[in-house]
Amino acid sequence: MTSDENSGSFASPPCFMHEVDPAYSGLAAETDPVQAEDVKRWRKAERERLIAARMELGPTLRHDYDARIASVLGDLIGPAEGKTVAAYWPFRGEPNLHPFLKELTAAGAQCALPVVVKLGQPLLFRAWSPGDPTTRGVWNIPIPEESAPIVQPDVVISPLVGFDPSGYRLGYGGGFYDRTLAGMTEKPRVFGVGYALAAINTIFPQWHDIAMDWVVTEEGVAVSNGP
Repeated sequence: MTSDENSGSFASPPCFMHEVDPAYSGLAAETDPVQAEDVKRWRKAERERLIAARMELGPTLRHDYDARIASVLGDLIGPAEGKTVAAYWPFRGEPNLHPFLKELTAAGAQCALPVVVKLGQPLLFRAWSPGDPTTRGVWNIPIPEESAPIVQPDVVISPLVGFDPSGYRLGYGGGFYDRTLAGMTEKPRVFGVGYALAAINTIFPQWHDIAMDWVVTEEGVAVSNGP
């Protein structure tokens, strides 16, 4: 779930349109269908390559990397008490931050997981803490039960497949995070997380792509656009 080649429509007018409108972002709106198709094909191939490389990491190494990522996130997020932190359920070799979410919960944070409502629509975030019951969502990824309250996160931790030096994020191509962030009335702090092997020169960002505030890998802060 990530920056996408399928821009779709927003559920509501983007409240941070200055960040996604091409007139402000400095990125050209899609006007060349041939170029758009080329970018789509390139992203698909690069996505497959990066996921394969990530899956080759052994469990011991991945566990060590995940702990390093969590440590950096903890420093950047700061005191957890009273904050709502949305993370994700790890999928296809993504960093597993469940131990970190347990720490946040113990420190007084409210954690949450994203829920896909419908393709082409923004995500919802439902309250969840490690140990809470889940059900199966899109792609069989566990999500909070429907009875869990919908929350507005102060912090969003987003998994990535690839990232570039500007903090643009390559994900699975659904555009969920871009669409969700663009429609939020209050902007959260956004952290992209992945392994250092996910670094690429560019994702060829399109006008609807939104850069992460920070990108964190096992090597530390790879990109910092935040305050």
